[in-house]
Formats: sequence, structure tokens, C-alpha cells
Amino acid sequence: MKISSNSNLLISPIITEKTTLLQESGKFTFEVAKEATKDQIKEAVTDIFNVKVTAVNIINRKGKPKTFGRNRVITPGSKRAIVTLASGETINITEGT
Repeated sequence: MKISSNSNLLISPIITEKTTLLQESGKFTFEVAKEATKDQIKEAVTDIFNVKVTAVNIINRKGKPKTFGRNRVITPGSKRAIVTLASGETINITEGT
């Protein structure tokens, strides 16, 4: 599947206790499309938030098996990107810019 634009590449920011601690050191976590590459993610964050990205790390999470009564299902997997910004750069995720 071809990704049509940068806004379709970044699905949502991930806000957890661990990621808020990472934000203090200039690292922001996003859920991204499964087909996204590091270069595409870097370009998308640069275009959307007008910041300089120094590194992108990717995490592929597999789905986990769950049991609901007699039914066994596998939750969907996801792809996350940890984006490191240049020193002095920041993103306000709660406002979107």
C-alpha cells in the first residue's frame, strides 16, 4: 500500500508514563503506518511539526493472543516510531503543533 501523504503516515502520538519521561530528553513516540520507513517518518515529522529530526527508531509490536470465554483471538500488532529531535527543538503533542 502506497502512503499518499505525511498526515496519513503518523497515526497518533503515544502518551504513556514512559513516553512522557522520554519527552524530557527530546524523544517523542508516534504510532505509524505499518508500511512506513525511517526516512518517510523523518520527513513527515519535519513537515508537520517544523522541527529538525536527528534519529528515528522503529518498534514492531506483535499482536498478543487473548481469550474471551471459549474464543481465542489475536490483538492487532502495531508499529511505533521513537523520534529524537535536535537539542532545543520540541513538539507540543497536546496541541498538535
